[in-house]
Amino acid sequence: MTCPRARQLTDWCQTQLAELHGAVAPALALRPLSGDASFRRYFRLQDEGRSYVAVDAPPQQENIAAFIRIAGLLAAAGVHTPAVVAADIEAGFMLLEDLGDGLYLPTLRACQSTADRDRAGELYTHAIDALIRIQTRVEAASLEPYNREELRRELELFPEWFCEALLGVPPGAGPRRMLDRVFTLLEEAALAQPQVAVHRDYHSRNLILANDTTEGPGILDFQDAVIGAYTYDLVSLLRDCYIRWDDAFVRRWAGYYFVQAVAAGIVPASRSGGLQRDFDLMGVQRHLKVLGVFARLCIRDRKPGYLADIPLVIRYLLDGARPYPELQPLLAWFEDALLPVAPARLHHPRHSVLCMQ
Repeated sequence: MTCPRARQLTDWCQTQLAELHGAVAPALALRPLSGDASFRRYFRLQDEGRSYVAVDAPPQQENIAAFIRIAGLLAAAGVHTPAVVAADIEAGFMLLEDLGDGLYLPTLRACQSTADRDRAGELYTHAIDALIRIQTRVEAASLEPYNREELRRELELFPEWFCEALLGVPPGAGPRRMLDRVFTLLEEAALAQPQVAVHRDYHSRNLILANDTTEGPGILDFQDAVIGAYTYDLVSLLRDCYIRWDDAFVRRWAGYYFVQAVAAGIVPASRSGGLQRDFDLMGVQRHLKVLGVFARLCIRDRKPGYLADIPLVIRYLLDGARPYPELQPLLAWFEDALLPVAPARLHHPRHSVLCMQ
């Protein structure tokens, strides 16, 4: 963040806190927090013994009006989102409740290192229970649809950014026709699923440990929520692009979700035989999209750290596609044309330079 923008945000926070407390706020020091995959920047500040998070969301790239509206919808649904203390939509500034630093991801990694599956399971139980509340209590009419056009827009990130820009393998005419057929299949599969509120990035970097487990985890980065397939957020959670669990663990918690979803009326019990297919095909769509997003984050947005997460996403994609005959052309092309060049390109100096310029 440039110095003038930093000064503006600091002054704005000072004014908001002075109005909140009815007195002149002391000089504030904004400490940078780790960012995310967007253009937003986060800062922690202390005032009157309380901690807040200041957000710089440049209005040319970010829509904080959507953040504020969806925060209200989720809070009304009974899940824990950061309260909006103050906001200036035109300037792109927000002052939020501070939910702390206890992200799920490091805790889950610690559970893996100590083989503490009970603790990990407890965290996933809380996350799934909160997801059920989102899916049952957020009105469909309040969100935009995750429609065919949006699904296709996301899928097109894969050939543009991952295949061509990152790996240097633009699909030829034959592979392009194959991708179009696969994309249509994945779109139709997603649209045929029961449609619910979808957070869209419901994973361990956007969930925070909460003291009050009746509310479940603190939930971040929800401003892109839509109405879409019931398995989308479940895939984000259980086939998390930042941490992997073995298949038995994933099946266990997918089964737990399905029992809750049937009881809540999200899906009919008769759909149990199709849960694995719903889950897998939604995962293929998501992981094709994520490969494109991570490549774009490196090349366009100069965030090379996401390259380290691509091998796991590739594994998810290939494992998810392997059981389905209709996805064998995608699998074969990926393995023949992309896998041979991927290791070298993921570590190619050209991409480090592009990301860091």
